[in-house]
Amino acid sequence: MSPLGEHLLADLYDCPAAALADAAGVEQALYAAARAAGAQVLAGHFHHFGPGQGVTGVLLLAESHISIHSWPEHGYAAVDLFLCGHAAHQAALAVLQQRLQVGRTEQRCVARGQLSV
Repeated sequence: MSPLGEHLLADLYDCPAAALADAAGVEQALYAAARAAGAQVLAGHFHHFGPGQGVTGVLLLAESHISIHSWPEHGYAAVDLFLCGHAAHQAALAVLQQRLQVGRTEQRCVARGQLSV
């Protein structure tokens, strides 16, 4: 069996509130993660909920998507990295961990579209 893609779900804990509330910084981090993964960005949309508040954003990729939802007041962000083909999940996650100054990460990966070869 070979999956069409893999969906990495990452919970990012112990992040500085300032990093998670910085809308431009979060957006730049997602674009950098997509580059690190070798993914092609088709479009992006981000929303900042106001000063000191969180950011929600998504990059639509040729290989699927990357999304983030941040809660600065809890030092937490939820990240989805759904990538198909040869895109590198762990490289993308490493960029996000560095850019958002993550203290602790919990992750799980789900194979999507199991096909017999």
